[in-house]
Amino acid sequence: MSLGDVHYQPLTSIAKRIEAGDLSPVTVTEAILARIDALDGELKSYTTVTADLALEQAEKAEAEIAAGIYRGPMHGVPVAVKDLCFTKGIKTTGGMTIYADYIPDHDATVVTRLADAGAVLLGKLHMTEGATLEHHPDLPEPVNPWKNDLWTGVSSSGSGVATAAGLTFASIGSDTGGSIRFPSACNGLTGVKPTWGRISRFGIFDLASTFDHLGPMARSAADAAAMLQALAGWDPKDSTSLSTPVPDYLGELDGIYGARGVRVGIDWDYAGADADPVSLGFIEDAVDVLGEIGALTQPIHFPSPDALLQYTMPMTMAEMAVHHEATYPSQAEKYGGWISEGLKAGHGVSALDIGKGIIERYKFRGAVARMFDDIDVFVMPVFRTGTPTWEEVRAAVAEDFNIIGKFTSPFNATGTPTVTLPCGYTEDGRPVAMQFAGKPGSEALLLRVAHAYQQATDWHTRRPPIA
Repeated sequence: MSLGDVHYQPLTSIAKRIEAGDLSPVTVTEAILARIDALDGELKSYTTVTADLALEQAEKAEAEIAAGIYRGPMHGVPVAVKDLCFTKGIKTTGGMTIYADYIPDHDATVVTRLADAGAVLLGKLHMTEGATLEHHPDLPEPVNPWKNDLWTGVSSSGSGVATAAGLTFASIGSDTGGSIRFPSACNGLTGVKPTWGRISRFGIFDLASTFDHLGPMARSAADAAAMLQALAGWDPKDSTSLSTPVPDYLGELDGIYGARGVRVGIDWDYAGADADPVSLGFIEDAVDVLGEIGALTQPIHFPSPDALLQYTMPMTMAEMAVHHEATYPSQAEKYGGWISEGLKAGHGVSALDIGKGIIERYKFRGAVARMFDDIDVFVMPVFRTGTPTWEEVRAAVAEDFNIIGKFTSPFNATGTPTVTLPCGYTEDGRPVAMQFAGKPGSEALLLRVAHAYQQATDWHTRRPPIA
């Protein structure tokens, strides 16, 4: 392996070579930092590059491994985190100019866990303002490396761009209505939105706590499994974190055999409603592949989320208003237009609508739980089409967020896990993605099926046409 292509090698492959002493964490880190320096002026994925810290951590990792201390597959591997994760002594903005100079005095639990796993922190990744749908007008928008007019996906825009462009081996994103799945889909990545509470949310800028999930974004299911292993688990600092044991996500992968006997369902009526035939065709092909490698595929009815979806955005905005109570409306002039309108709307949500939303949320959650009595994995698109352009997304959101969120936000309301992965590319270069959803705590199974699919296909190995 030449260092010329080290940036696109699988995280798991890099980890094995580092463990064997065949590859230096310092050399790898220097190569990725050089690539960031060469490309990110155009791609704008990083808000802060922590080069000195990264090299210091890489040197420490190299010394530990040489001394026989190996912490696991993240040890010595360069990664980056979304800029809503607090980093002690390092600027953390949440994509907001109001926090342009905020320097936390403690780390988020996910940052601590990456450090404990021996990972190398390259820096903080750009994101939309407050993890909403638009970047602050005074801050740059990351650029999709596949095609510069395509949506990057939000809010974890920098996480998607940097991981796809080889500016990190993996990253952390957050997801309130699709913000791991959107950028994973738009950038040809594999992203995990885990069960709510599977990863601690201590030490982050919240958008809407009861909908928020943190999770890994990587270039394959195996790489995502390695990072999830480091991040998952109970945290005494987060009372909502789950205390259930953490599986061996990487160890439970079973190659191409991982889908054998797994009951896979899809609702073709729901998936196909208003869908682009080409994009739907890729998902049909993917389901065929799953059947060929041993999954038991079957049509199933997905409970209608329509009654729920009319309340998810008002509930999200109400929770968002709670988290910005100290600065909005008292410092409203420091906010961009989209988030400001959302906060204003959040202050106006009625108690009755919140109550109705809670009722519909629990009813839908119960219906989805019953669905998983009959299947193990549910296949769902991410978009009705291939990756949309910024213009297409803004036009859709202006009409109704649920036009783009109908396949994603229901699983934030239920808190159930999903794995998003690429399943095709249109003739004009738009990535096409699907998501696997499962019952609470089924991340290991979802990753196993995703990994099996990726052993039978090569969509996850495609790379964007950048220098």
